[in-house]
Amino acid sequence: MTKKGVLLINLGTPDSPAPKSVYRYLRQFLNDPRVIDLPKLWRAILTNIFIVPFRYKKSAEAYRKIWGQDGSPLLTNSQKLVEGLTQQLGPDYQVELAMRYGSPNIHSVLKTMQACDKIIAIPLFPQYSSAATGSAIENLMRSLSQQWNIPHLVIKKDFYDDPGFITAYAEVIHAQIASQKADHIIFSYHGLPQRHINKSDCKANCDGIKACPPINRDNAFCYRAQCYATTELIAKKLQLQPEQYTVAFQSRIGRTPWIKPYTDRILPELRKKGVKNIAIVCPSFVADCLETLEEINIRAREDWAKLGGEQFIFIPCINYNPTWVKALGEMVHRYA
Repeated sequence: MTKKGVLLINLGTPDSPAPKSVYRYLRQFLNDPRVIDLPKLWRAILTNIFIVPFRYKKSAEAYRKIWGQDGSPLLTNSQKLVEGLTQQLGPDYQVELAMRYGSPNIHSVLKTMQACDKIIAIPLFPQYSSAATGSAIENLMRSLSQQWNIPHLVIKKDFYDDPGFITAYAEVIHAQIASQKADHIIFSYHGLPQRHINKSDCKANCDGIKACPPINRDNAFCYRAQCYATTELIAKKLQLQPEQYTVAFQSRIGRTPWIKPYTDRILPELRKKGVKNIAIVCPSFVADCLETLEEINIRAREDWAKLGGEQFIFIPCINYNPTWVKALGEMVHRYA
Protein backbone atom coordinates (compact mmCIF):
# COMPACT_ATOMS: atom_id res chain seq x y z
CA MET A 1 0.00 0.00 0.00
CA THR A 2 1.40 3.37 -1.02
CA LYS A 3 1.59 6.26 1.40
CA LYS A 4 1.78 9.99 0.98
CA GLY A 5 5.19 11.23 1.97
CA VAL A 6 5.97 14.34 3.99
CA LEU A 7 9.57 15.50 3.87
CA LEU A 8 10.58 18.17 6.37
CA ILE A 9 13.92 19.77 5.50
CA ASN A 10 15.99 21.78 7.95
CA LEU A 11 19.37 23.40 7.47
CA GLY A 12 21.63 20.95 9.26
CA THR A 13 24.01 20.39 12.11
CA PRO A 14 27.40 18.82 12.76
CA ASP A 15 27.30 15.23 14.01
CA SER A 16 29.06 16.37 17.18
CA PRO A 17 30.63 19.53 18.62
CA ALA A 18 34.09 18.07 18.04
CA PRO A 19 36.31 20.35 15.91
CA LYS A 20 36.73 17.77 13.11
CA SER A 21 32.97 17.32 12.83
CA VAL A 22 32.33 21.08 12.80
CA TYR A 23 35.10 21.52 10.21
CA ARG A 24 33.42 19.01 7.84
CA TYR A 25 30.03 20.64 8.36
CA LEU A 26 31.26 24.18 7.70
CA ARG A 27 33.10 23.12 4.56
CA GLN A 28 29.95 21.55 3.13
CA PHE A 29 27.75 24.46 4.16
CA LEU A 30 29.97 27.35 3.04
CA ASN A 31 30.97 25.76 -0.28
CA ASP A 32 27.32 25.90 -1.38
CA PRO A 33 27.13 28.45 -4.24
CA ARG A 34 23.75 29.63 -2.97
CA VAL A 35 25.26 30.46 0.43
CA ILE A 36 28.44 32.16 -0.73
CA ASP A 37 27.39 33.29 -4.18
CA LEU A 38 30.80 34.02 -5.66
CA PRO A 39 32.55 32.47 -8.68
CA LYS A 40 33.65 28.92 -7.88
CA LEU A 41 37.37 29.67 -7.58
CA TRP A 42 36.89 32.71 -5.33
CA ARG A 43 34.35 30.84 -3.20
CA ALA A 44 36.77 27.91 -2.77
CA ILE A 45 39.64 30.21 -1.80
CA LEU A 46 37.53 32.27 0.59
CA THR A 47 35.85 29.27 2.24
CA ASN A 48 38.63 26.72 2.40
CA ILE A 49 41.59 29.00 3.06
CA PHE A 50 40.26 32.03 4.91
CA ILE A 51 36.93 31.20 6.60
CA VAL A 52 36.74 27.57 7.69
CA PRO A 53 40.34 27.12 8.97
CA PHE A 54 39.98 30.20 11.16
CA ARG A 55 36.38 29.64 12.32
CA TYR A 56 35.89 25.96 12.96
CA LYS A 57 37.47 25.82 16.43
CA LYS A 58 35.52 28.86 17.58
CA SER A 59 32.33 27.39 16.11
CA ALA A 60 33.04 24.05 17.81
CA GLU A 61 33.30 25.84 21.15
CA ALA A 62 29.96 27.55 20.48
CA TYR A 63 28.33 24.22 19.64
CA ARG A 64 29.69 22.69 22.85
CA LYS A 65 27.89 25.37 24.86
CA ILE A 66 24.48 24.43 23.49
CA TRP A 67 24.89 20.68 22.85
CA GLY A 68 22.35 18.66 24.80
CA GLN A 69 22.54 15.19 26.34
CA ASP A 70 20.60 13.86 23.35
CA GLY A 71 22.79 15.70 20.85
CA SER A 72 22.20 18.69 18.62
CA PRO A 73 19.20 20.80 19.73
CA LEU A 74 18.30 21.46 16.11
CA LEU A 75 18.20 17.75 15.37
CA THR A 76 16.37 16.66 18.53
CA ASN A 77 13.77 19.43 18.27
CA SER A 78 13.18 18.57 14.61
CA GLN A 79 12.86 14.87 15.41
CA LYS A 80 10.23 15.61 18.05
CA LEU A 81 8.37 17.71 15.48
CA VAL A 82 8.37 14.71 13.13
CA GLU A 83 7.03 12.49 15.92
CA GLY A 84 4.21 14.91 16.63
CA LEU A 85 3.30 15.31 12.96
CA THR A 86 3.40 11.53 12.39
CA GLN A 87 0.96 11.03 15.24
CA GLN A 88 -1.34 13.73 13.92
CA LEU A 89 -1.39 12.60 10.28
CA GLY A 90 -1.82 8.92 10.98
CA PRO A 91 -0.82 5.71 9.15
CA ASP A 92 -1.56 6.95 5.63
CA TYR A 93 1.47 9.25 5.77
CA GLN A 94 5.20 8.68 6.00
CA VAL A 95 6.86 11.67 7.68
CA GLU A 96 10.62 12.03 7.40
CA LEU A 97 13.26 14.59 8.37
CA ALA A 98 16.24 15.51 6.20
CA MET A 99 19.01 18.05 6.58
CA ARG A 100 20.42 20.12 3.75
CA TYR A 101 23.89 19.80 5.28
CA GLY A 102 25.10 16.98 7.48
CA SER A 103 22.90 14.02 8.27
CA PRO A 104 20.38 12.66 7.68
CA ASN A 105 20.89 14.04 4.18
CA ILE A 106 18.15 14.51 1.61
CA HIS A 107 19.44 11.85 -0.79
CA SER A 108 19.52 9.06 1.80
CA VAL A 109 16.12 9.98 3.25
CA LEU A 110 14.47 9.93 -0.19
CA LYS A 111 15.59 6.30 -0.58
CA THR A 112 13.37 5.41 2.39
CA MET A 113 10.36 7.10 0.72
CA GLN A 114 10.29 5.18 -2.57
CA ALA A 115 6.94 3.62 -1.68
CA CYS A 116 5.36 7.08 -1.63
CA ASP A 117 3.57 8.04 -4.84
CA LYS A 118 3.40 11.67 -3.70
CA ILE A 119 5.81 13.70 -1.59
CA ILE A 120 4.97 16.99 0.07
CA ALA A 121 8.26 18.73 0.80
CA ILE A 122 8.34 21.52 3.37
CA PRO A 123 11.66 23.30 3.87
CA LEU A 124 11.44 24.51 7.47
CA PHE A 125 12.37 28.09 6.64
CA PRO A 126 9.33 30.37 7.09
CA GLN A 127 10.69 33.14 4.87
CA TYR A 128 12.08 32.26 1.44
CA SER A 129 15.77 32.79 0.75
CA SER A 130 17.88 31.32 -2.01
CA ALA A 131 20.61 30.53 0.54
CA ALA A 132 18.35 28.28 2.63
CA THR A 133 15.07 27.42 0.88
CA GLY A 134 16.46 27.62 -2.64
CA SER A 135 19.42 25.43 -1.76
CA ALA A 136 17.20 22.82 -0.09
CA ILE A 137 14.84 22.69 -3.06
CA GLU A 138 17.70 22.47 -5.56
CA ASN A 139 19.28 19.59 -3.64
CA LEU A 140 15.91 17.83 -3.35
CA MET A 141 15.24 18.05 -7.08
CA ARG A 142 18.76 16.92 -7.93
CA SER A 143 18.38 13.90 -5.68
CA LEU A 144 14.95 13.01 -7.09
CA SER A 145 16.30 13.28 -10.64
CA GLN A 146 18.53 10.28 -9.93
CA GLN A 147 15.52 8.05 -9.27
CA TRP A 148 13.95 6.02 -12.05
CA ASN A 149 10.44 6.52 -10.71
CA ILE A 150 9.88 10.14 -9.73
CA PRO A 151 6.84 10.68 -7.49
CA HIS A 152 4.41 13.55 -7.70
CA LEU A 153 6.12 16.38 -5.85
CA VAL A 154 4.63 19.36 -4.05
CA ILE A 155 6.95 21.95 -2.50
CA LYS A 156 5.89 24.52 0.06
CA LYS A 157 8.45 27.26 -0.55
CA ASP A 158 7.51 29.53 2.35
CA PHE A 159 4.97 29.94 5.14
CA TYR A 160 5.85 33.34 6.58
CA ASP A 161 2.17 34.33 6.73
CA ASP A 162 0.60 30.95 7.51
CA PRO A 163 -2.09 31.55 10.18
CA GLY A 164 -1.09 28.49 12.22
CA PHE A 165 2.59 29.43 12.15
CA ILE A 166 1.75 32.98 13.26
CA THR A 167 -0.55 31.74 16.03
CA ALA A 168 2.07 29.30 17.32
CA TYR A 169 4.71 32.02 17.59
CA ALA A 170 2.26 34.43 19.21
CA GLU A 171 1.44 31.77 21.81
CA VAL A 172 5.11 31.13 22.62
CA ILE A 173 5.85 34.86 22.91
CA HIS A 174 2.82 35.52 25.11
CA ALA A 175 3.72 32.64 27.41
CA GLN A 176 7.17 34.17 27.99
CA ILE A 177 6.22 37.80 28.48
CA ALA A 178 2.94 37.36 30.33
CA SER A 179 4.65 37.06 33.70
CA GLN A 180 7.91 38.88 32.93
CA LYS A 181 8.51 42.55 32.29
CA ALA A 182 9.52 43.44 28.74
CA ASP A 183 9.70 47.09 27.73
CA HIS A 184 10.52 46.18 24.15
CA ILE A 185 10.51 43.08 21.91
CA ILE A 186 13.17 42.48 19.28
CA PHE A 187 12.17 40.26 16.35
CA SER A 188 15.62 39.03 15.30
CA TYR A 189 15.85 37.26 11.95
CA HIS A 190 18.81 35.55 10.33
CA GLY A 191 20.57 38.04 8.10
CA LEU A 192 21.57 37.84 4.44
CA PRO A 193 24.04 39.79 2.33
CA GLN A 194 22.26 42.72 0.70
CA ARG A 195 23.25 41.38 -2.72
CA HIS A 196 20.98 38.36 -2.10
CA ILE A 197 18.02 40.73 -1.88
CA ASN A 198 19.18 42.52 -5.03
CA LYS A 199 19.44 39.18 -6.86
CA SER A 200 15.89 38.25 -5.79
CA ASP A 201 14.68 40.86 -8.30
CA CYS A 202 12.97 42.93 -5.64
CA LYS A 203 11.46 46.01 -7.29
CA ALA A 204 9.71 47.44 -4.24
CA ASN A 205 10.25 51.05 -3.26
CA CYS A 206 12.31 50.39 -0.13
CA ASP A 207 15.34 52.14 1.36
CA GLY A 208 16.59 48.99 3.08
CA ILE A 209 16.51 50.70 6.47
CA LYS A 210 12.85 51.24 7.30
CA ALA A 211 10.20 48.54 7.19
CA CYS A 212 9.58 46.95 3.81
CA PRO A 213 6.29 47.63 2.05
CA PRO A 214 3.62 44.89 2.11
CA ILE A 215 4.24 41.81 -0.05
CA ASN A 216 3.13 42.18 -3.66
CA ARG A 217 4.34 41.13 -7.11
CA ASP A 218 7.33 43.46 -6.86
CA ASN A 219 8.79 41.84 -3.73
CA ALA A 220 7.25 38.37 -3.64
CA PHE A 221 10.67 36.72 -3.22
CA CYS A 222 12.16 39.39 -0.96
CA TYR A 223 13.35 37.72 2.23
CA ARG A 224 13.50 41.01 4.14
CA ALA A 225 9.93 41.91 3.15
CA GLN A 226 8.69 38.49 4.27
CA CYS A 227 10.41 38.95 7.64
CA TYR A 228 8.61 42.25 8.14
CA ALA A 229 5.33 40.65 7.07
CA THR A 230 5.78 37.88 9.66
CA THR A 231 6.51 40.45 12.35
CA GLU A 232 3.46 42.55 11.56
CA LEU A 233 1.17 39.52 11.68
CA ILE A 234 2.58 38.32 15.02
CA ALA A 235 2.45 41.86 16.44
CA LYS A 236 -1.18 42.19 15.38
CA LYS A 237 -1.98 38.87 17.03
CA LEU A 238 -0.35 40.09 20.27
CA GLN A 239 -1.93 43.56 19.94
CA LEU A 240 1.48 45.24 20.04
CA GLN A 241 1.91 48.88 19.12
CA PRO A 242 4.70 49.84 16.64
CA GLU A 243 6.77 51.48 19.39
CA GLN A 244 6.79 48.24 21.38
CA TYR A 245 8.89 46.19 18.97
CA THR A 246 11.78 46.33 16.48
CA VAL A 247 12.82 44.13 13.56
CA ALA A 248 16.53 43.34 13.26
CA PHE A 249 18.86 40.88 11.53
CA GLN A 250 21.62 38.77 13.09
CA SER A 251 24.49 36.43 12.17
CA ARG A 252 26.32 38.64 9.67
CA ILE A 253 29.93 37.83 8.80
CA GLY A 254 32.54 39.52 6.65
CA ARG A 255 32.70 43.07 5.38
CA THR A 256 30.07 42.90 2.67
CA PRO A 257 26.86 44.85 3.46
CA TRP A 258 24.10 42.75 5.02
CA ILE A 259 20.44 43.60 5.37
CA LYS A 260 19.73 46.13 8.12
CA PRO A 261 19.17 46.96 10.91
CA TYR A 262 21.67 44.73 12.73
CA THR A 263 20.59 43.05 15.97
CA ASP A 264 23.87 43.73 17.78
CA ARG A 265 23.59 47.44 17.00
CA ILE A 266 19.96 47.68 18.02
CA LEU A 267 20.86 46.73 21.60
CA PRO A 268 22.94 49.86 22.40
CA GLU A 269 20.38 52.03 20.59
CA LEU A 270 17.62 50.72 22.86
CA ARG A 271 19.75 51.38 25.96
CA LYS A 272 20.32 54.98 24.82
CA LYS A 273 16.54 55.34 24.68
CA GLY A 274 16.31 54.15 28.28
CA VAL A 275 15.00 50.63 27.59
CA LYS A 276 16.01 48.32 30.43
CA ASN A 277 14.00 45.16 29.85
CA ILE A 278 13.88 43.38 26.50
CA ALA A 279 12.59 40.17 25.00
CA ILE A 280 14.10 38.62 21.86
CA VAL A 281 12.40 36.15 19.54
CA CYS A 282 13.77 34.65 16.30
CA PRO A 283 10.91 33.82 13.89
CA SER A 284 13.14 32.88 10.95
CA PHE A 285 13.83 29.65 12.84
CA VAL A 286 11.27 27.00 13.78
CA ALA A 287 13.70 24.99 15.93
CA ASP A 288 16.21 26.26 18.44
CA CYS A 289 19.78 25.98 17.20
CA LEU A 290 23.20 27.60 17.39
CA GLU A 291 21.88 30.96 16.18
CA THR A 292 19.19 31.16 18.84
CA LEU A 293 20.75 29.36 21.79
CA GLU A 294 24.33 30.61 21.54
CA GLU A 295 24.23 33.80 19.49
CA ILE A 296 21.13 35.23 21.18
CA ASN A 297 20.60 33.50 24.52
CA ILE A 298 24.29 33.56 25.45
CA ARG A 299 26.15 36.28 23.55
CA ALA A 300 23.35 38.83 23.13
CA ARG A 301 22.37 38.30 26.78
CA GLU A 302 25.96 39.04 27.84
CA ASP A 303 26.04 42.13 25.61
CA TRP A 304 22.80 43.40 27.15
CA ALA A 305 24.20 43.00 30.66
CA LYS A 306 27.39 44.86 29.69
CA LEU A 307 25.26 47.71 28.36
CA GLY A 308 23.58 48.01 31.74
CA GLY A 309 20.35 46.35 30.71
CA GLU A 310 18.31 44.51 33.31
CA GLN A 311 15.78 41.91 32.16
CA PHE A 312 16.68 39.79 29.11
CA ILE A 313 13.90 37.42 28.09
CA PHE A 314 14.91 34.76 25.60
CA ILE A 315 11.87 33.47 23.75
CA PRO A 316 12.41 29.95 22.38
CA CYS A 317 11.41 28.84 18.90
CA ILE A 318 8.13 27.04 18.29
CA ASN A 319 10.04 23.72 18.09
CA TYR A 320 7.34 21.05 18.54
CA ASN A 321 4.69 23.31 20.05
CA PRO A 322 1.25 21.59 19.63
CA THR A 323 -0.19 24.56 17.74
CA TRP A 324 2.72 24.43 15.32
CA VAL A 325 2.35 20.67 14.85
CA LYS A 326 -1.35 21.19 14.10
CA ALA A 327 -0.53 24.00 11.66
CA LEU A 328 1.93 21.77 9.82
CA GLY A 329 -0.65 19.02 9.63
CA GLU A 330 -3.18 21.43 8.12
CA MET A 331 -0.52 22.61 5.67
CA VAL A 332 0.06 19.02 4.57
CA HIS A 333 -3.65 18.32 4.16
CA ARG A 334 -4.04 21.39 1.91
CA TYR A 335 -1.53 19.90 -0.53
CA ALA A 336 -2.31 16.20 -0.08
